[in-house]
Amino acid sequence: MVPSNKPIDSIDARLLLELAEHPRATTVALAEQVGISRNTAQARLARLEQDGALDSFERRISPRALGYPLTAFITVQVVQRRLAETADALAAIPEVLQVHGISGQFDLLVHVVAANAEDLYRIAGQILAIPSVERSTTALVMRELVDYRITPLLRRHAGRS
Repeated sequence: MVPSNKPIDSIDARLLLELAEHPRATTVALAEQVGISRNTAQARLARLEQDGALDSFERRISPRALGYPLTAFITVQVVQRRLAETADALAAIPEVLQVHGISGQFDLLVHVVAANAEDLYRIAGQILAIPSVERSTTALVMRELVDYRITPLLRRHAGRS
């Protein structure tokens, strides 16, 4: 689903902020916290999901818990006309968590996890073996300094500091 270009309003932001802070909350509880009816909350959540503003409900699970303590970012240069097939091939590699199309010298930024250095070498080799991949560069994450977050933006949009 392609996200809508229509920005959310402050009520939507407050609803999403409550959902982010209390992911197991019921629609009734979310509605009470935001000060709207259950039906309004349910309709807004459905619209946000349909518009692509509300992403997957998949819980964030640490790759470490699955035996993948190493994180790396691999920049990849590809044959331009074969970008879709490259994305499909990358999606078939379980250790690939995310792929972003980027501007600059490289075409893709690939977020991967690995069990150890040898495993990372294997994964990088799988990526290089994709016929449309011309070259790649791997950067190992030494330490995560700021985890993925959205609540500061939601707070700003909701009018909270």
